[in-house]
Amino acid sequence: MAVRLRLRIEVGEKAVEEVALLNSGYEAPTPHLLIPVGTARELGLWPPEGAAEVELDTAGGVLRAWLFPRAARVKALASDAESKEVVADVVVSPIADESLISDQLAEELEIAVESFGRGLWRFRWEPPTKLRESEAKTTS
Repeated sequence: MAVRLRLRIEVGEKAVEEVALLNSGYEAPTPHLLIPVGTARELGLWPPEGAAEVELDTAGGVLRAWLFPRAARVKALASDAESKEVVADVVVSPIADESLISDQLAEELEIAVESFGRGLWRFRWEPPTKLRESEAKTTS
């Protein structure tokens, strides 16, 4: 199991809601949201005109991607609550099959993981007894 959250992602006037994987191993200096090309297309970020081409070190080796600094406004959504809005850098990956939430973005969204193995989480401002279940992985 993993922790997946429903996000609302806005870039300019375009917005999408989708499930994203919280990846504690995705260490970033600022809030990052890595998205697949399909999501980038929906948000008007593909083709990546004006983006910086970057190389990221990953567990699978070097990933060539495109960085849009401070390009998105992101919220975590639950059935009865939502996080504050966070401005995030967007990284577009040509090989990703789902969006990934970096450690810093999870921090800013005030996500507290209670169990990675069982996929349980809550907002930090909620009581420890308010456990939320992970969203199901969506296919792209």
